[in-house]
Amino acid sequence: MKILGISGSLREASHNRRLLQVAATELPEGATFELYAGLGDIPPYLEEEEGETPPESVAALRATVGAADAVLLATPEYNGSIPGQLKNALDWASRPFPDNSLRGKPVAVIGASTGLFGAVWAQAELRKVLTTIGAKVVDAELPVGQAHDAFTEDDRLADPDLHKALAQIVAQLVEAAIASAGA
Repeated sequence: MKILGISGSLREASHNRRLLQVAATELPEGATFELYAGLGDIPPYLEEEEGETPPESVAALRATVGAADAVLLATPEYNGSIPGQLKNALDWASRPFPDNSLRGKPVAVIGASTGLFGAVWAQAELRKVLTTIGAKVVDAELPVGQAHDAFTEDDRLADPDLHKALAQIVAQLVEAAIASAGA
């Protein structure tokens, strides 16, 4: 089983990238994790370019999402919503509709921010977008607030309840992927 992690932040040392790396430690034996690194390469969505030969970075995104059994998205919150580059990538991935690489794909959403609320609004917006695309969205959220203090040196969440909630979301995503494969 292959889980694809996508961070909505373009920063190499982002809190959301780190949150995905912590989540990867909770995968069951035999499951693999791939951190998508091409978000910054996706051009702005342009309907005229969505035909049979999309930009190379878009084709790679679609293929990577399509090859995964499930997707785990970690988003920061920018101005109360999803980062533009992440929304742009999802717009590309949602084409052609309805037969796109996210349709029917199990997806979970988590998020971290340096504020108190842990990207709650962005997570809600992202789940709405993913539902509209046709993904099978896990009904759970993980708001990691004050992310600059949320991690330990040994790649765990400092709050044991948050770490347990993250492990539960990963388990739900894996269960959804297993159920989807058996369908």
